[in-house]
Amino acid sequence: MSTIPPPWGLLAELTHACPLHCGYCSNPLELTRRSQELTGQQWVDVFRQAAELGVLQTHLSGGEPLLRKDLETIVAGAEDAGLYTQLVTSGARLTADRLQALAHAGLRSVQLSVQHADAATSDLIAGSRAFAAKESAAALVKDVGLPLGVNAVLHRHNLDAIDGLVELALRWGADRIELANTQFYGWGLLNREGLMPGQDQLTRAMDSVRIWREKLAGRLEIVWVAPDYFDGVPKPCMGGWGAVSLTVAPDGTVLPCPAAATLPGLDPANVKDHPLRWIWEESKAFNLYRGTEWMPSPCRTCERRDQDFGGCRCQAFALTGDATRTDPACSLSPDHAKLKTLTQSASSGISELIPRRPTVGPQARRT
Repeated sequence: MSTIPPPWGLLAELTHACPLHCGYCSNPLELTRRSQELTGQQWVDVFRQAAELGVLQTHLSGGEPLLRKDLETIVAGAEDAGLYTQLVTSGARLTADRLQALAHAGLRSVQLSVQHADAATSDLIAGSRAFAAKESAAALVKDVGLPLGVNAVLHRHNLDAIDGLVELALRWGADRIELANTQFYGWGLLNREGLMPGQDQLTRAMDSVRIWREKLAGRLEIVWVAPDYFDGVPKPCMGGWGAVSLTVAPDGTVLPCPAAATLPGLDPANVKDHPLRWIWEESKAFNLYRGTEWMPSPCRTCERRDQDFGGCRCQAFALTGDATRTDPACSLSPDHAKLKTLTQSASSGISELIPRRPTVGPQARRT
């Protein structure tokens, strides 16, 4: 019998297709083609296997999952497996009939992304005139009676809009707002220079969050996802590598976290070829950085090794070129000075972002 505890969460990336072109997107630069995506029935089987493994909930994400014409079948498959389903969406192309069908299929909640409280600025960041659709989608979710969460990815171009974003969430009737500082993976890493805030801007934002939390306690849940680069304390990657959750990419590749496909030597398995239980318990990708035995110094002897697990492997690779090194976000890392240089050189000026696109040219590959 396996001694590896089962996961409780599954991120189902149903597609990389998306009508938005956000420069902070954490999707990989090499986007999966629609022709390579798992079919609806294959997703149904993934959810069955996930439930048998111990998974309790799944986030249906992308890209934009509403672009899947078989989304109702996918939702019904997750519901039949006994999984709690949350739709993570931009709200683009959501109609009353579609939402009713999804709710009938078993959808339990909706998380709606927004780029800014100001409509014009939100559309500018998204690279699409999408704000009106988001506002309409929020109203539809409330009309159907599903729980509504609002998610805003924060960066230099919207960190000063915390007040407006919280007021927007209240106006839309949200139950929860997640203020998530940009994670520098994928397109976010490509655009890091243009997205990185300064310390003063970040401090102002944190002060605003504190004030709103005190003011709205018990009325609106305000989640603050701390930035990785500023406080000297690394985050435990996904609650620990291969510890609590797994990600299934659009083509069926199974990963310990959404950004792990960038790591060399990972050799991730695919649900088309292997059972999900085998992938979780025995595959190379999930065991490579699981636990603490793999750790180098100073992590191996650090008293926090069972709390932060050496930090994020994808971030360590992005900043040092070596996924086994201590995450430079940690103040004890030998590479912490590299990160300090990045944050101290953050400009307050506006830098043009490379928009997320379906195809990637030589310029977009530069990091």
